[in-house]
Amino acid sequence: LGNAAYTQCAGFLRIGGGKMPLDNTPVHPESYELAQNILAKLGADVNILNDKKQLEMLQAKIKIADPEKLAKDLNAGVPTVKDILDALSKPGRDPREDLPVPLTRKAIVKLSDIKVGTIMRGTVRNITDFGAFVDIGIKTAGLVHISELSNKHVKHPLDVVAVGDIVTVLVISVDEARGRIGLSIKQVPQEAKAI
Repeated sequence: LGNAAYTQCAGFLRIGGGKMPLDNTPVHPESYELAQNILAKLGADVNILNDKKQLEMLQAKIKIADPEKLAKDLNAGVPTVKDILDALSKPGRDPREDLPVPLTRKAIVKLSDIKVGTIMRGTVRNITDFGAFVDIGIKTAGLVHISELSNKHVKHPLDVVAVGDIVTVLVISVDEARGRIGLSIKQVPQEAKAI
């Protein structure tokens, strides 16, 4: 990674059990000083993030905290203070927990249960330049290649789908040996899309 990429990705990393408790939150390292000052205003320090009992007390204080007053007192932006308060109330939270669970068929629990031609519903979990990975309720996520997203030309998968979208997909290939499932959105019959 270059310096710019490293700086940008730092806010997306979570390090549990590290020396700095803020490393296990979405607070960007550039805002650690502000986060520590906010904690001090709430009568706490960063170590409270590692103590479950004390964390409950901090969460109660955060609920009644006035972000506008904190922002004014600390010479910071209100949106930044609100984001930091939210992050401090849930250290270690995985943002994917907020996504809806996939809607799948109960009879399908493993890769060998999936047959080509099966129509399923799933949740988009990851998007890359070459397609979207869809959670269909088994260990292996299926890939909807960019060419299978739409009947129209797609420059980037984000033009068609977003993480968390519930989509109807058609299984177009199953490679059990390599643990891969090929899916299509564009080949799903119109009547199945309405279900």
